[in-house]
Amino acid sequence: MAPAVTAERFAEGMTFDEYLRYIATPENLARIGNWPATTPPRTDQSVALREAFEARRLTEDQVAALRWLVDQPRGPANLLVIAEEWSSDCQRDLPTFARLAEDTGIELRIFTRDGLNYSTGPVSDPDESPNADLMAQFLKERGGTTFQSIPVAAFFTRDMEYLYHYQEFPAVYDKDGLRANPGAPLNGDTEGWAALRAGPFFRVWASSAVDEIISQLHHIALTGTPLPRADV
Repeated sequence: MAPAVTAERFAEGMTFDEYLRYIATPENLARIGNWPATTPPRTDQSVALREAFEARRLTEDQVAALRWLVDQPRGPANLLVIAEEWSSDCQRDLPTFARLAEDTGIELRIFTRDGLNYSTGPVSDPDESPNADLMAQFLKERGGTTFQSIPVAAFFTRDMEYLYHYQEFPAVYDKDGLRANPGAPLNGDTEGWAALRAGPFFRVWASSAVDEIISQLHHIALTGTPLPRADV
């Protein structure tokens, strides 16, 4: 069954500016972040995300392709994002989603995945998260197991007809494969991981996310169905 979100529910989400203000608040900083047993308390990521957004640029071709898609009868008009600012995937892609919306006029609304506590289960718990109803519709399935993978970037038409959603990372970023490599920075090398995130590869993968989104929406516009992804 395709995800279903009403216009009223969509409107409850935060704009990018509202989200940046929210993540700097004591309310958000008091929430438990990723891997609560080992991770320090949340830190204010609002400045870093704002700077990333200001620096993020789409190519002329990406903007032209997106605007063509928006102009189609069933073109994307609303973008629902589920995110948490402690996530490296969200830190990479959220500024890109905000730039995409800014450059195309697509309406962006952001929702948190978790409530007070970090959600460790395979499904979202409505007793824990105020947005469990949304996350439950976008669980990532692999090998018979579900994951609450973020970010989720779900595209809807102006009438809130579901089109497609991007999730977690672009297909060209072999995150799980890198994790399985003992010498990879994703596998416990804190200094190497920090260097990887600060280097060019994260920016390449951010651009790849846009290309993947455009390609999927284009395929849907022409055929009515998305392209399959090899990692899901």
